[in-house]
Amino acid sequence: MKTAAVVLRAVATERPYTTTRPVQVEELELGAPREGEVLVRIAAASLCHSDLSVVNGDRVRPLPMALGHEAVGVVEETGPGVARVAAGDHVALVFVPSCGFCERCAEGRPALCAAAAAANGSGGLLHGPALLRDAAGATVNHQLGVSAFAQYAVVAQESLVPIPHDVPFTVASMFGCAVLTGAGAVLNTAGVRAGQSAVVYGLGGVGLSAVMGARAAGAWPVVAVDPVAAKRELALRLGAHHAYAPDEAEAAVADLTGGGAEYAFEAVGSPGVTAACLRAVGRGGKVVSVGLPAPDRTLDAVPALAFAGEGKSLLGSYMGDAVPRRDIPRFLDLWRAGLMPVEQMHTGTLRLTTPDVNAALEALADGTAIRQVLDTSGLLTA
Repeated sequence: MKTAAVVLRAVATERPYTTTRPVQVEELELGAPREGEVLVRIAAASLCHSDLSVVNGDRVRPLPMALGHEAVGVVEETGPGVARVAAGDHVALVFVPSCGFCERCAEGRPALCAAAAAANGSGGLLHGPALLRDAAGATVNHQLGVSAFAQYAVVAQESLVPIPHDVPFTVASMFGCAVLTGAGAVLNTAGVRAGQSAVVYGLGGVGLSAVMGARAAGAWPVVAVDPVAAKRELALRLGAHHAYAPDEAEAAVADLTGGGAEYAFEAVGSPGVTAACLRAVGRGGKVVSVGLPAPDRTLDAVPALAFAGEGKSLLGSYMGDAVPRRDIPRFLDLWRAGLMPVEQMHTGTLRLTTPDVNAALEALADGTAIRQVLDTSGLLTA
């Protein structure tokens, strides 16, 4: 079948993206679902900084690639052997299609699935090679097993989590990446408990989800840090007790917490911010690294004595150490209870067109947008 999709053919070296247009909406041929695979009509797809990181080359991926990894849709067709979903189901798409059998999956850490990492790195799907072809018949790779900036996508059934029909598509679109990653870092990786102090550096979709996760956990105080005033104001509406610019944060956190926070979450992808987080936590404090820096960045200027001498810890968190089929339903319950009002992160709704998508990438790059949603199939207005 044919599907319109957003395709990146070469890394973008210049901005603004509204002028250089690094991505184009193309008509692609999409193969039918194979065993274990599902055809999904994409309803809404959110733009995430990880998409931008592929466009600008910070995350090296095989090109050309059909982009988009944070989305929600409706099951249209299932291939042989599919038992997890059925036609008509509303589903959240997840960017790690865990196999369920490798060592990491067996120990309850499916975000680190070896088979999923290999499939995602190759540009293929968990059950086989890429199913997308361009007008010349050449292969177009999948982004993280999803490629959701499109009208339709074929994905592994392991990439799907059924969700209730009454959850709005715009809300649900943010749960497969931003909420899993940010809230998961707080609730799964760190295990923050009520009354513990938490500071979040970086207030994009993932960082704001971490703020909401800390609020839901009963953390106190929850401190939000970002150079953009509008993002700090939003963090306060989403549950932060205090918000500061980066140059104010270290002294303010020390004063609020009596010497340093118990937890700090780095949601920028910057080694320098990781170092700031280590300074922001007190003795015995824990820093959770959530953001994805470019592969060539190194962690410098960090006193080694902070670990053995002050008992501080640095933890990594990929996809919030989430178990998606467990965590998406429970995070949706927190949304229903008013503890995760993710709809407030919705910056705007865009069409699946070349100008709109490139404008959205530019807004993401200059820090003015949090979660822009592509209405990929007209289901948001149907």
